[in-house]
Formats: sequence, C-alpha cells, structure tokens
Amino acid sequence: MVNCCGLLTDKKEPVPLKSIDVQLEVKDHVATVVSTLNYENKEDKPLEAVFVFPLPGDAAVCHFSAQIGKTHIVAEVKEKQQAREEYDDALSSGQQAFLLEESEQSPDIFSLRVGSLPAGESASIRLEYVTELAVQADDGLRFCLPAVLNPRYQPQGSGGPSVQVTSVPASLVPYSLSFSAQVSSPRPVSKVESNSSLEPLQYLNTDQTQATVKLAAGHKFDRDIELLIYYKDAHQPSAVVEAGQASAKPGSLMGDPVVMVSLYPEFPQSVMSSLTSCGEFVFLVDRSGSMGCPMNNSTPRETRISSARDTLLLLLKSLPMGCYFNIYSFGSSFEHIFPTSVEYSEKTMEEALKKVEKMEDDLGGTEILQPLKRIYSQPCIPKHPRQLFVFTDGEVGNTKEVTDLVKKNAGSHRCFSFGIGEGASSALINGMAKEGGGYAQFITGTDRMQPKVMQSLRFALQPAVEDICVSWNLPKGVSATVLSPPITAVFQGQRSLIYAQLAGQSSEAAEGSVTVKYSLAGHPSQNQLHFSLKPAEDSGLTIHRLAARTVIRSQESEERTHRGQQDEEVKKKVVELSVQSGVSSTFTAFIAVNKDSGESVQGPLVRRNIPTPYFGMSPMACSAPPCPRRRRNIPTSYFGTPPCSRMRRNIPTSYFGNMTGSAPPPPATNGLCSASNEYFAKSMNGCRSSPAVFASIKCDNALVRSNLQPPQPHKDPLLQLVSLQKASGCWLLDAALAAVLGKTRKEVKKSKPKLINNEVWASILALIWLHGFKMDAKEEWELLATKAASWIKAQNAPCVSECVEAGNALLGCSVKKEALGL
Repeated sequence: MVNCCGLLTDKKEPVPLKSIDVQLEVKDHVATVVSTLNYENKEDKPLEAVFVFPLPGDAAVCHFSAQIGKTHIVAEVKEKQQAREEYDDALSSGQQAFLLEESEQSPDIFSLRVGSLPAGESASIRLEYVTELAVQADDGLRFCLPAVLNPRYQPQGSGGPSVQVTSVPASLVPYSLSFSAQVSSPRPVSKVESNSSLEPLQYLNTDQTQATVKLAAGHKFDRDIELLIYYKDAHQPSAVVEAGQASAKPGSLMGDPVVMVSLYPEFPQSVMSSLTSCGEFVFLVDRSGSMGCPMNNSTPRETRISSARDTLLLLLKSLPMGCYFNIYSFGSSFEHIFPTSVEYSEKTMEEALKKVEKMEDDLGGTEILQPLKRIYSQPCIPKHPRQLFVFTDGEVGNTKEVTDLVKKNAGSHRCFSFGIGEGASSALINGMAKEGGGYAQFITGTDRMQPKVMQSLRFALQPAVEDICVSWNLPKGVSATVLSPPITAVFQGQRSLIYAQLAGQSSEAAEGSVTVKYSLAGHPSQNQLHFSLKPAEDSGLTIHRLAARTVIRSQESEERTHRGQQDEEVKKKVVELSVQSGVSSTFTAFIAVNKDSGESVQGPLVRRNIPTPYFGMSPMACSAPPCPRRRRNIPTSYFGTPPCSRMRRNIPTSYFGNMTGSAPPPPATNGLCSASNEYFAKSMNGCRSSPAVFASIKCDNALVRSNLQPPQPHKDPLLQLVSLQKASGCWLLDAALAAVLGKTRKEVKKSKPKLINNEVWASILALIWLHGFKMDAKEEWELLATKAASWIKAQNAPCVSECVEAGNALLGCSVKKEALGL
C-alpha cells in the first residue's frame, strides 16, 4: 500500500517533485537559464520520477547535474541509446541515475527521469540552457519560460512514438515555481513587462544598465511566463568574440574563438515608403477544437477562432489591389475558399469574407502537413512572390516533419507564423518562420492578435531582399568559417545573427569587419560592422554553445532530409559535436549515475509521472466530443520504448484554465492526459471521423456553445468601420457608415461640401474618425488607411482641405490634412 503523505496527483499518488526555482540572466539579447528541480520521496519504497516538460525550441541545453545529500554528480552527454542503457543498468544495480533527453518529434519537449530515489531521500536537479531572445515588433526582447505543455496532436501515419504527457488542471499542479531575472546591457534598461505579476523592477547601478526583477508569489501555472525587456537606444549592431575552451582541441569549434555578430539593417526611407503592390498572400488558419478556447481568462467571450476571424477581416481589407490571395483552414481535414489563388478585387474579397464569417473550431485535430503540401503544390504566380501566413495554437506532434517541409519549399515563399494562446509550440512557430525566411509572433495573455499580425503584413509588403552575401575583412593569418545557415531573409529593423569560428593568431588590439551585401528593390545595399578581435570577459562558453546548437540543428535537419539513404555519417557528426560541446541533440542525452549509492533493487520500482500544466477551457466548452470508435490506446512511452522490467507512474502535467461550471476531468488513462475531451478529438494517433461523425461534432459543439457561452457582444466599432471599406480602399456614403460615425445619414449628407462626390466624402470621414478616435489601435488600421488615402489622391478631387475641415466640424475632431496622408 502506498503511503499517501505529501502532495498527491489526481490519482491520489504522491508527487515527488516539490518545487522549481528558475534564475534567468540576460546579457543584452542572450539569456542563460538555470532551473533547479527539488525532489523528495516521502513514500516508504524507492521510486522513479518521470517529468515531461517544455523548453524553448531554440534553447541549447548545456548543463545537467544532481545533488543528493553531500554528493554532487555532473551529467555527461552520450549517444542516446547508450545513455538509456547506462540508466537502466544503474537502476538494476540499485544505483541512483538521472536521464535528460529531447523528444525525437519536437525539440521543445524534454523528458527528465530521476531513478531509484530511496524512501525518505531528497534530490536537487540543476538544468541549464542558453538561448537568444527574439526581437518583437515594438523593439522589446521576448523571453518565454514555457510552463504549459498542451497535448500534442500526432497525425495518423506519422512515424515515431508519442510523447507521454500526464496533465492535471492548473489549480492542481502539485509543485511551486519561483522565478527571478537579472538583466544587463551596455545600454540602460528602460522597462521590463510581463504577462504575470512581477515585483517592482530594481536597478543595481546608477546608469540603469543592470536590473533585477522577480515573479510575485503564487504563480497559478495557467500561462507561460513571458518577459519583454526594453533597452534605451535599442538594437545597435554588435559583435562579441569569445575565447575557445583551453582544454578543447585547437581547430575544433570549442577550441577556437567564436564570434557572434548581430546586425539590424536599416533600409533607405525612399524604398520603404513604396510598399509592394504585388504578391500572392496565402492564409492558413487552424480550426481544430482547441481554437474554441478563450484567448485569455479575462475575456472569455473572445475565443481564438473569433479573434482569427477578426484578424482575417483586417488582413483582407489591407491587401493591395492587384495582388492574389487565398484562405485555407485545417483540422483533421482541410478546406480552401478558392481552388487556387485569385486576384484581389471587390468580388473576390466579399466572397472570401462571407466564408470567413462562418469559420468555426469544428474540424477536429491539428493536421497541418496536408494543407501545407497542397499550398506548395500550387504553381507560383510570376512576379507575385508567395507570402504564407500560418495561424495555429501549435499543438502538433510532428513538428520536425512540418518545419522540414517549409525548409524544402523556402525558395518559393516567405512564411509568417503566429502561435495563439498558452502552450503553443515554440519549436513549431519559430521553426516555420526561420525555415521559411519570415517572422514569428506569439499571442499570449491579454495580447491582441490583430496588431501583431498587421506588423507581419507590413514585413511581407516590404520589398524582398535578394542576393544576400556575407564577407569578412580580417587581419592577415586570421580566417572565419561561418557556422550559421545562409541568411535568407532580412527585414527593416530586425536582427540578423551570424556565428563564425575564427582560426589563426592575432594581436589583442587587432580589428576585423563583416559586411552584409544585398539587393533591395533592385538597388544594391550593404551594412558593415567593425569589431575588436579581443575576447569578451566573463562570457564563459555561452556563444560557443549557441553556435554549436546552430550547427547541430542544421545537421539534424540534413540527416532527416537524407534519412531514406540511411545517412549515418551526419548522425555521427551530430553526436560528436554534441558530446564535445556539452549541448543536447536529438541523438544524445544527458546521463548521470551515482556510483556510490544503493544496493540491488528488490522488486519493481514505483514510477511517478509529474504533471505539467495544460491550458484551455473546461473540457466540454472548448472541444469536440471524442471519437471512441477510432480511438487507439496511446503507448505509455517517454521518448522511446521503456524497459518492461519495472513499473512506473508518471508525474502529472496540469490542465489549465476556466474550470467554472464544468465537471471534473475524467481519470487519466494509461498515464496520459484525458482531462480534455479535445485530447481525444485530437488523439495522438489521428482520429479521422466520417462525415456523419463530423456532423454530430458540429451539432454538439453548437449545442455546447449555446448552453455555456454568453451572448456574443456587438461588433467593435473599429471592425464595423473596417468591414464597410471596399477593396479599392474607399467607403460608400450610406446609413451603415453614418451609424459607426455616430451620426444619421441625413446629418452626414448635409455636411458634405457641394463639389465633392459621395465616396470621397465618406472616405475622408472614415479617415478622420480613425485618427480622431482610434489612435490607440493605429497598428491595426494603418495599412488600410494608407490604401484609402491613395484612393482619395487618385480621384484628383477638388476642395480636399475644405472636406477635412467640414469632417472635423461634423465629428468634433481636429485632425490635420497631412496626418491623413492627403
């Protein structure tokens, strides 16, 4: 009988993980994260604790150690199968062992196994990783600590074992989290923002270049922890040289100096003011069951799918005349509005909008691969570069397969990706944008989707940068070997990172330079940066590890591309670099064994699965019903097949969100999360339903919504005004427009100057209203307002100044004609 003392899982089993302490150190735009996980076995028998948890998809995990009493063990990186065998052998002989490995399906999921923890014993696990921070549209640097691991949908027929995840409601996560951050930069730290409650920012020096901040107590595990860091005079080009490891072989990546170059290209204003009017814009929208969950708990009426619909309205109104477009949506199956992309016109825009209005979260699972294949199979339209926008909550199990497909087609398009809601896979969202030469955005907490998406549309409308090449000017006897993949996309004000290995000797006073040349709208341009070859102090091996991670990810991708040819040579290179650099990979794992411990274990070890949080509404409210006839039992494996000789129980992952008024989640099956019906609708082995089953899903979802959701609010006045705009950019002078402006049609008509036509007057009024009342949402309407201003100017209308004056008088505003772009 289990001694049920301490914290319990939903199955009344003790949870050995008691607390997680995370310390973040940010130097400029590079973050080092140290997580300490504290375990205690309060049971009366030895046990194995298994914890499946998320990390940022681009993190370089570089240290893993364990403290048991006074014994400190540092893990080594070894080939994965060898590490697993050593772990099993250690447990069989009664030794304590610790195994950390990355999922083979997605680089943002890890499994940590703490083996043979004796009764009454405690263990402290230390995990360290480094990562670059992404630049946001508002110049902030984004750090995200994933606290949420949603069940990943495993499409039917996809290879590889499923990732085992045990989930519980957010309120039942049985361990605590503490989090603190220290930020330093050559430039002052202006502010730090977060989606979670923080204690006040404290500066550590008078010039405010160092600061510290802590997470307030009582984190609810209902969200990933996001920090946005802002520096004054942000994003200056820089280069940091880091000395090699003294004990490493000269000529190797770890033995030679490595330079990290950060460039922020600035394009000429003359080029940037002429946004392209051509292009093929393809929008791919997730309509799986989880898209019915609320965007956040403070606005439960706004679901992910309703926000996506509003965003598509803004996108369609902002597209330039003469471009081409299409909209695909996907779940277990996929749909498209037009068989192929069509030219943008009033007729095609209206047809698309009518179908967008009817989009619901009613397509079951999350099979993104098939619609992507369909999009890529369509021939590109000459002189209209393809721009792909992908909207998803990112809960798929075949991440690498998806990003490999995007990479394979990178030459024919740019991919802009959007992760919606807590727990969206950073590996999927960042990976698609990186491989597709685009830009990734995450919409979490109280973020609005629309401004972030419109920022990416502005990037997509920038002229494509072509013929990118990097050249180095270094002292005689010094050479650079670039470790990063070739730069395929450059955007105004966005960072481009280059890692290079430096060989040869130079004096500490020596300098070098790097130049990036490219063609922008047919004009040759370049950015150059001079830097000192003197190694930075106190950087440890951070830059080497980030560079090693970059090379490892490139080689892993190459190995997957050649897998059919059984390319063992590439795998061998990855293992060699992973072991040499101490950075984890798909083919390696961290293994630590306490050889001084224990006696041979008599009988099976008890397994405890530690819960990870899962985010969503109540199971009924945001998911389709299960498909029991097609459901298959999901293997209770970690990232491979466990040995059959020992029993284990998993430590639960949590299921987050608004549980109000819902039944408690049903008990877990086979150690997996069955907290949400949607988990079965998105079952890891792909629940494909017949048309009859889908009809019942639609019907049941509608019934659930009518019973559980409050009446939909009236449409936002901004979206009402946007919905009235024509594809050309103008508005009609009608009662609907007058109503949005807060006037009657008669009042609007009466104020119109005599020499001006109705459409020009209506369009000027709409622009005045936007500038007068909606400046806080300017990012959302700026592009469609620019289109409207261009249309007005093309009419060569008389008395525009008189019109603006009359419009201001009617609406009670004082907007200048110049501010309207007229």
